[in-house]
Amino acid sequence: MFPLGLFILVLVLIFVAKGVVIVQQAEVVVIERFGKFSRILESGFNWIVPIYEVPRAIDWKVVQRGFDGTSYSVIQKKTRIDLREAVYDFPRQNVITKDNVSISINALLYFQIVDPKSAVYEIQNLPEAIEKLTQTNLRNLVGQLDLDESLVSRDKINHELRAILDDATNKWGVKVNRVELQDIIPPKDIQTAMEKQMKAERDRRAAILEAEGEKKSAVLRAEGEKEAAINRAEGEKQSNILRAEGVAQARILEADGEKEAIQRIINALADKGQPDKYLIAMKYLETMKAITSGKDNKVVYMPYEATGILSSVDGIKQMFDSNK
Repeated sequence: MFPLGLFILVLVLIFVAKGVVIVQQAEVVVIERFGKFSRILESGFNWIVPIYEVPRAIDWKVVQRGFDGTSYSVIQKKTRIDLREAVYDFPRQNVITKDNVSISINALLYFQIVDPKSAVYEIQNLPEAIEKLTQTNLRNLVGQLDLDESLVSRDKINHELRAILDDATNKWGVKVNRVELQDIIPPKDIQTAMEKQMKAERDRRAAILEAEGEKKSAVLRAEGEKEAAINRAEGEKQSNILRAEGVAQARILEADGEKEAIQRIINALADKGQPDKYLIAMKYLETMKAITSGKDNKVVYMPYEATGILSSVDGIKQMFDSNK
């Protein structure tokens, strides 16, 4: 016959084993007493009264991947609530934009449970509720934007969606930290049209840049030629000025020399003859020499005024004879 004491000992051991609850770090357990909320067990060693107190089991939607690589969702029962920040990858969904274009969007949601009691008693299946709330609000936000605005307004959509979800899930004891749109994929025909448009835009920009480059090159070339012409003209101007100044100075020096020579002749002949006739005769003879010194001059002629010159020469001869 089975000993009564051993039976009692086994019951005590089972009672103790059922009553000891060890909670991991960053986890909590909601305890109910006869179906009513009693308390929340924190991390560490905890003791409950079996049968009298039991952990509350909650539904939790989990995404799993099958052997063929496809993802599917399952509902699990769990008694421990994780307080760490969780990431939820929403399945891809089709959303219609303001200009009636159907685009495919998938998103990531980062949330954290801050009030376990509200997360258990205020909502059933918290992950699924957050997913449906995110999908409906995402449709509303994208439906207010055109296709082009949707493609370039990810930050705006993320910020507005996070604010809406954080306010809506506050009563569930959840804090939505951030929302990230992963992909925004338009239909194939729209993608093809956008690629053509982008290619045409790139070609247009390339043509504009090339034209602007040629324009700048032509302007710089014209400015260079202009500056070169100005420099050449300035150089020629300075050269002509210097040449004219040189000629003027030479003429001045020559005139000064001739003046000095004439003055000496006048001084030498002042008391002995007529220096003016002497000078006229000498200039006349120099002119005659220049006229007849040409290569092609074959005829020697005497000008009409030669008699006047001869008389001047005769006067010079008489002047020298008187000196003697």
